[in-house]
Amino acid sequence: MVAAVLAFSLMDATAKALSPRIGIIPALWTRYAGQMILVLFLVRHRFPAVLKTRYPLLQLMRSLFLLCATWCFFIGISNIGLAEATAIMNINPILITIGAAVFLKEGLGPRRLIGIGIALIGALIIIRPGASVFSPYAIYPLVAAMFISGYNLATRFVGKDENIWTSLLYTGLFGTLVLSVMVVPNWTPPDATSIGLMILIVIFGTTSQLLLIQALSQGEAGLLAPFGYTGLIFATFWGVVFFAEFPDMWTIVGALVIASAGIYVWHRETFRRAKE
Repeated sequence: MVAAVLAFSLMDATAKALSPRIGIIPALWTRYAGQMILVLFLVRHRFPAVLKTRYPLLQLMRSLFLLCATWCFFIGISNIGLAEATAIMNINPILITIGAAVFLKEGLGPRRLIGIGIALIGALIIIRPGASVFSPYAIYPLVAAMFISGYNLATRFVGKDENIWTSLLYTGLFGTLVLSVMVVPNWTPPDATSIGLMILIVIFGTTSQLLLIQALSQGEAGLLAPFGYTGLIFATFWGVVFFAEFPDMWTIVGALVIASAGIYVWHRETFRRAKE
């Protein structure tokens, strides 16, 4: 899970650098089409078995959720700091906890409810609606967090019965088809630097999905979710190194509140299981 988050953070940093050069839709298309080409190459010896799925509608939903999440997040990181966007996005482990309780019956105790409330406060500290520094683009990572939570929960559900390569193949299918149509009128010929960044997005995006699917296939969604907070460290580091973006005090405070809430819930629930 930590390795998946690292790969995701590298993809996000690369997308932030690429989007201003060629546009958000071409950057999205690169992320999806590139992953599909690489996955098709990797599973070429597994056809046609890899196409068989017990959950065609859920696989479609997974792909749709991920497309919406990626789209919203790419818009966010193109307009606000990488650390700020990632901190807001990191409310998704709390949303996963709610969804895991509702849809996967993994349990939702009072401590988890307290953690959810605290995490929401942390997100509001970062977004600061009504303040002079508020940016409407800060809403996009929040919406992305909702979609990525749905994607993670669906992945957790199908992961029990589906081959990891089948899930990886269907992950990018819908997004690739939709974006392949949309990219035509929005295409900008890339220069050498842009091509290099496009290749990196493909590598990081595919690696992150493969690692995430593997993690969610082997562990409870609610248990794994807090490890996603390592993305706060990675995003802050890449933001400082590559974009000279230094998060302000309130972003750091909000991020710590969100992370503390998630870690508290994870610690208490793990302790409870150990006693049982």
